[in-house]
Amino acid sequence: MTNLILLGPPGAGKGTQARLLAETRGLTQLSTGDMLREARASGSAMGRKVAEVMDRGDLVTDDIVIGLIEERLAAPNGKGFIFDGFPRTLAQADALGALLDRLGLTLDAVIEMRVEDEALVRRISGRFSCGTCGEVYHDRTRPTRRPGVCDVCGSTDLRRRPDDNPEALRNRLLEYYKKTSPLIGYYHAKGKLASVDGLAGIEEVAAAIARILDRA
Repeated sequence: MTNLILLGPPGAGKGTQARLLAETRGLTQLSTGDMLREARASGSAMGRKVAEVMDRGDLVTDDIVIGLIEERLAAPNGKGFIFDGFPRTLAQADALGALLDRLGLTLDAVIEMRVEDEALVRRISGRFSCGTCGEVYHDRTRPTRRPGVCDVCGSTDLRRRPDDNPEALRNRLLEYYKKTSPLIGYYHAKGKLASVDGLAGIEEVAAAIARILDRA
């Protein structure tokens, strides 16, 4: 069983690598955004709490997010979990560590996907994705084979995030460096941190991550 965290700024490719790990190793991807949407739609007690907070326009608290993660971890899949987009702060990292300890689980690796800011801006500015299956494309480096049609599922629902532009991305990077980059030192001190070149090709990054996990 392998549990890991993928760290890196927006656009580093965490979601893509998480999906590949789910496919190749059977790991369960825990994306906080997906979990919040699913909880809201579920009608459960936790889902109603999430809906109330979001309907007020407030940020979902760390306690709620940890509660959602605990629900997922309480139904182990035998393979392990990928924490994609969480933790984002030192307080969240402490809370996640306490939860894993309480459940008798270990964190096997934290993989930092290193990127260079301006190269990342160029990458993100051309990015779009399929609204049906989530597959990610790029105008220059990974266009769809047929214009306007997803290669994977055939959907024509291709979307661009409104904040996938240079100015908005630089603001998101600043937020990442202020709040999330301290986690790199945090997990390095715990002996959990490894790094890969997030700007390498998808297959190269996947191979580098595989080597780290095989050593973990």
